[in-house]
Amino acid sequence: MRAFTGLLAGGLVVLTVVVIGSAILGDEHGLAGPGGVSIGGHVVAAIVAVAAQIYADRRRGFAGYAGCLVVLVTVGLLFWTQWWG
Repeated sequence: MRAFTGLLAGGLVVLTVVVIGSAILGDEHGLAGPGGVSIGGHVVAAIVAVAAQIYADRRRGFAGYAGCLVVLVTVGLLFWTQWWG
């Protein structure tokens, strides 16, 4: 479980960099890109997911599982609100 959520947290960091990069490129070329709310949501979600993953990696039992659950919920909420909603 921790390996899977670690992959999700790392992927979220990469996705955040891509969203920021697309905002910069869109602005430079006068194209529409993600707004500040989307960028902020991705940054906050990435920070929460990485912090929860670090917590999960350092704990055993229910505490580690709870950290994994926070990562899953954070990634799910970000995708639901920013990509599918």
